[in-house]
Amino acid sequence: MPRSTLGPFAALLAAASLAALAGCGGGGAPQAKEVAAAGARACPRIADTPVRLAGGTFDMGEEDVYDEEGPVRTTTVGGFWIDPHEVTNRQFAAFVKAAHYVTVAENPVDAKQFNVPADQIPPDMLKPGSAVFTPPDFPSNRYTDWWKYVPGANWKKPYGPGGPDAVPNEPVVHLAWDDMVAYAQWAGGRIPTEAEWEYAASAGQRSKNIQPEEANSWQGAFPNYNAETDGFKGVAPVGCYKPNANGLYDMVGNVWEVTSDFFRPGHDPKDSKDPKGPDEGSAYDPFSPDTPSRTVKGGSYLCAPNYCQRYRPASRQGRDPGMGTSNVGFRLVYDRPPAAG
Repeated sequence: MPRSTLGPFAALLAAASLAALAGCGGGGAPQAKEVAAAGARACPRIADTPVRLAGGTFDMGEEDVYDEEGPVRTTTVGGFWIDPHEVTNRQFAAFVKAAHYVTVAENPVDAKQFNVPADQIPPDMLKPGSAVFTPPDFPSNRYTDWWKYVPGANWKKPYGPGGPDAVPNEPVVHLAWDDMVAYAQWAGGRIPTEAEWEYAASAGQRSKNIQPEEANSWQGAFPNYNAETDGFKGVAPVGCYKPNANGLYDMVGNVWEVTSDFFRPGHDPKDSKDPKGPDEGSAYDPFSPDTPSRTVKGGSYLCAPNYCQRYRPASRQGRDPGMGTSNVGFRLVYDRPPAAG
């Protein structure tokens, strides 16, 4: 079944591919150069058992880094359970097997969504696939220089069909919003609100940048030089870094984590009791003004001091809900004790 949506991030990649086709006469899928450093560092196996948080009041947001993160507001959330780590490929595979589920990235793209004549669309852009980070050979601040639409990339083949299989205990990536919701319904949980997520990540401390050794982030000059001093070139298995004071792993770094809130720059100071963010009609992402984005939190392994100061609990940005990428995952929260399993 074709995809039902072509979100802003997919449209950006499509535009880049269309431009390449016009200028070069062709548009084949690139080879994904970013491959995880498998076996580079041993990581302990950690439990899947969700952690109970009693709820409470905390200072949400920051005002001295990026404008969209403020103002700081005193925020209260109720109690909930939360996964101790990002949903892994192992966990998602169990869902796929039980539900016979096929992800958005494994479905073809509907040509009508490009709004151009069919003969102007690069054939690869209509194939099932996803966005893969592919480091260029030169410094660049342009997304289209380091994000490529790779046919055949999906949660099972995160670097494309020519790359390695998904590692069981790495976070599952290349999922669209609908895929995450389907997993949540099967698992008996839900996607956390931004306030719940930030409360869990803050663990009683004010938001601030973590140290490089505390999370999987980029060492070197992003996007073309990765020193890999932490032992990982890409996504790391869950449990490789120390948990925060709530016993939660990788709340910062590794992969961005999706929340249920629609995105709009800044926080509403009046919405401070179990806030759920703006409604869909009030959502606004300046980078994709025509399509409502979801809020993602915590930064990823692509955050580097020369480019991105987002490895903090308060960090936030909008993300295309219709398409997955190789640096975005999620975890669940639960309103009642999850069933043992």
